[in-house]
Amino acid sequence: MKKPPDLLEAPAADEVNEASEVGEILETERMVEALIFASAEPLSFAELSKRIPGDRDIRGALNRLRAHYRKRGVQLRSSEDRWSFRTAADLSFILHREAVEQRRLSRAALETLAIIAFHQPVTRAEIEDIRGVSTSKGTLDVLLETGWVRMRGRRRTPGRPVTYGTTFDFLDHFGLETIKDLPGLEELKGAGLLDSAIPASFHVPAPDDGIDLTEDEDPLDESEMFATGALEEDAGEK
Repeated sequence: MKKPPDLLEAPAADEVNEASEVGEILETERMVEALIFASAEPLSFAELSKRIPGDRDIRGALNRLRAHYRKRGVQLRSSEDRWSFRTAADLSFILHREAVEQRRLSRAALETLAIIAFHQPVTRAEIEDIRGVSTSKGTLDVLLETGWVRMRGRRRTPGRPVTYGTTFDFLDHFGLETIKDLPGLEELKGAGLLDSAIPASFHVPAPDDGIDLTEDEDPLDESEMFATGALEEDAGEK
């Protein structure tokens, strides 16, 4: 026999709290999803935290959304904790008509980019020593124009040569979450890019693309920072 409406038991307090928590989780995911989708540039975790009200589990929302989109046509990816939606790599073949044709980098530029990525911070002289041939200024200029390479500082050695490193755009373009995701020794061997009979002393360096300069680097002059885009000149000054 059913109880009269006025005798029905009210939901337990813990059930109400659980429903409230589930609602907040879903709302947080929706807010994170909307912000990233609407942004023209990847959004950092810090930017998401500033724009989403309350003390919410934004990190959990990001991880759940990444899992949700893993097998979808677009995927949620992160590079240096900056988040963006990207087309699934295996679907690139159906988007070739919309893709902008990019100029291919020369072999010298590719070799130089690889050396900078693995050996950063690195100077032009050090790049030439590793390649075994001279590196033209034009090659470095091309890499700087792509936005994948930046001038970091100046080495504390005679002549104070400029040191080079990679940028966030480099990580974003190649789908790397951090610079530590560059292939290691075994991965390079497996891809056939290294001879299996390499010397025992050979090792793949651990690159450092951090913002902070190393102990043997001095900061660039202010004029150099404006030239490289590290600073934006205030139009209201001078």
